[in-house]
Amino acid sequence: MNSKNFRIATALVPMMLGALVLTSCGRAAPRGDPPLAGARIGGPFALTDQNGKTVRDSDFAGKYRLVYFGYTFCPDVCPTDMAKVSAVMRALDKSDPAIAVRLVPIFITVDPARDTPAALKAFAGNFDRRLVALTGSPDAIAATAKAYAVPFQVQKPDNDSGAYLVDHGTVTYLMGPKGEPIAALTHDMKPEEMIAEIKKWVR
Repeated sequence: MNSKNFRIATALVPMMLGALVLTSCGRAAPRGDPPLAGARIGGPFALTDQNGKTVRDSDFAGKYRLVYFGYTFCPDVCPTDMAKVSAVMRALDKSDPAIAVRLVPIFITVDPARDTPAALKAFAGNFDRRLVALTGSPDAIAATAKAYAVPFQVQKPDNDSGAYLVDHGTVTYLMGPKGEPIAALTHDMKPEEMIAEIKKWVR
């Protein structure tokens, strides 16, 4: 898949998410349900955090999660999105601490070849102290990204430096305390818009 086709596929993700929330009988979820209620997004994983510890999805049981897929060598989008997530957490600490304490921000790499626990630790240190940064084997990362409906594609390395970029989806998922999908917080949302959406669903 070339970059143009990847951008087209990524642009279709919101529409695919909309299709996923239809019930089995073909009717939209009742009004008042979360936007992603019933979507096939999320699932079990066993990955490694920035401290070298094995982390499973079940470790977050009872917590709401803000799940984002990216990579530490990302030149712009990932740091921007993580800065917004951090701003959201800090704002909720002040305005709604009861909500903040129930949220866990999670960053999952799509570049496991370079994103070692040490690289993730250095990256996570720039953002919220609660950020859990995860890596794993290429197969484990691919399976987790697929479960979360997040497309990604490693670009061809530069001939001289060997450096490369990774195209990837930029949705931050709000997941519920049972690991259920609740809402997609998109890259173009401002922190205050993300906060408003979170407050709708975190109980």
